[in-house]
Parts: sequence; C-alpha cells; structure tokens
Amino acid sequence: MNTLAEINPKMSAHLSSVLEGASPLPHLGVIQAQGEDAANFLHNQLSNDVLLLPVGQARLAAFCSAKGRMQASFVVLKTAPDTVLLVLSLDLLPQTLKRLSMFVLRAKVKMSDVTAEWQLQGLMGEAARTALGAPAVHGTAKAAPWHTVVSAGAHVVALYPAVLDGTPVPRALWLGPQNQVLPSTAQVPTEVWQWSEVLSGVTLVSHALFETFVPQMMNYESVGGVNFKKGCYPGQEVVARSQFRGTLKRRTALAHSPVALFAGQEIYTPTDPDQACATVVLCAARPDGQGFDALVSGTLESMTTGWQTQGLQGAALSLQPLPYALLADI
Repeated sequence: MNTLAEINPKMSAHLSSVLEGASPLPHLGVIQAQGEDAANFLHNQLSNDVLLLPVGQARLAAFCSAKGRMQASFVVLKTAPDTVLLVLSLDLLPQTLKRLSMFVLRAKVKMSDVTAEWQLQGLMGEAARTALGAPAVHGTAKAAPWHTVVSAGAHVVALYPAVLDGTPVPRALWLGPQNQVLPSTAQVPTEVWQWSEVLSGVTLVSHALFETFVPQMMNYESVGGVNFKKGCYPGQEVVARSQFRGTLKRRTALAHSPVALFAGQEIYTPTDPDQACATVVLCAARPDGQGFDALVSGTLESMTTGWQTQGLQGAALSLQPLPYALLADI
C-alpha cells in the first residue's frame, strides 16, 4: 500500500500550503428548528443527544429510516435554548425538511429552511486555528472536534482535521449571518475544501447516498455521530444491533484513485469485477494533479482483496490509513 507521500514525495510541503484559508460552501444548507420543544423533538429523531447539547455547542448526527439507513446527516448546532440549526447537504434539504415536519405533530416546534439567512465558510489551517481561538499544539488546534466558539455573532465549529502525510491540518465550519464579514483570510476554492474533507475521513450524507448506509458504515460512531445511551429514534434498534451483535460488515476507508470517482459509484474487487463490494462516499481531485482521493464504504473482506472500478481493466484503488481510530479498534 503506497502512502500519499510515496505517490509524490515532494508534494507534502506544497499541499500543506494549499490547505490554508477560507472556502465557500454552496453545497450546504441550513434547517432551523425553533420552539420550546425544538431540542426534545430533534432528540427523538436523530442518532445523537440533542436534549443535553449545551447552548452554543455542536454535534454530528444522522437522521435514519426505520431500517437504520441514513436519510441525511447534520452538524447540529444549538444557538439558543429554543433554537437548533441543522447544517446538511443542500441537495437533501427539501425532502429532509418535509420528512422532519411530518413528525412534528403536536410538538411546539417550527421547522424551516433558513439557508438564505446564513453564510457558510470552511476554514483551514491558521484561519481555522485563529477562529477557534486555540494556539498550535503539535501542528493542530486544541479545540476538539465539534467544539464550538461564538465570535461576533458567528459560530465556529471545530471539525476533524485533514491529515496530510501524518500532519493534521485544522478545519472548522464558520456559520455567520449574511451581513457578517468573515475575518480577512485567503480564499480557497470549494474543491480544495472537499479534498480536505476527504482527508479528514468525515463527511455528510449527500443525495447520492440516500438510505445507502447505517451510520457505522460511514464510521459515525467513531467520530461522535452516534450516542448509544440515548433513547429511541427511528432506526435505533438496527444501529444498536449493528454495533453490539457483530453484524457490521462494512466500513468507510480512505483511498487513492488514478481516475475520478463520484458519490454513489460502485466499486469492485479484481477477483470479482462484476459484483459490487463498495460504494464511493466522496471523491475530490488532488490539487497537485496526482489523481484523486476518496472516501469509500466497503465490505471488510473486500478491503483485504483490493478495490478497483468496474471491468476487467478497471482502475486500481490504493487504500490509505484512516486519520482516526475506529471505535472497535480503540
């Protein structure tokens, strides 16, 4: 297995400098839940604890079907005792808002699309570290993933860092009112942010992945997206059974590809090029032009055999180390 540095040993310093600045995030949207029952309502719908989430803090969470398959996932941010924001993939927002609203019934909460009221930016490197107010510690920020700080009306959520050649690069989600001015920093293309997201090993569900995975198939239980001690929510029994009865057979891995991949694309093994064993979660081009990096969710067995795109002459993918430990390995 070649590491990213072995693919091009001279690129690390250059690429680290690419991961610096702020990037617009037009592919994300925001749903607001407002009302005295907002937190309790979402607590009963999502895979993570929203009821005990402190005001001003954030968490990762999944919204599942009754079969435990993710219909959407969010960065959940509680901005007030009666207000919770859900940052999600924009292509899933309309149907997710409609489905959540169906379950409101008599709960005192109003669900609405407030994307137009907020601007979303992805911060990387020193820009993220500064916004989080955390000094450098071994190349990263002190702020743990999902920790949030509020500054001048904007919310800054610490995300999992992008890990490049063993070095973590801080990342943060900046959520501010439309009239809020982002602190001066270099502008970075959205495509670079998406590459950093791949390198972090953590991403949100997009429309192409609707009802494809239970949360653990995207490693959510290992990155703070599932609370196994909270009460029931749609799909909770399936999610818990996958965790505690040894029925989980798929995981998300980091892979390098010589060709472009797309979310939802099926991946195969050289020994069985006609039977899909994995699915692409997210793919992004490397800024140095040396191929593509991707998050791919596949069977544990196929990871030992190797992955490739479809066909006898399919392009081979090389698996890379995940930037965090899986819960079962801790």
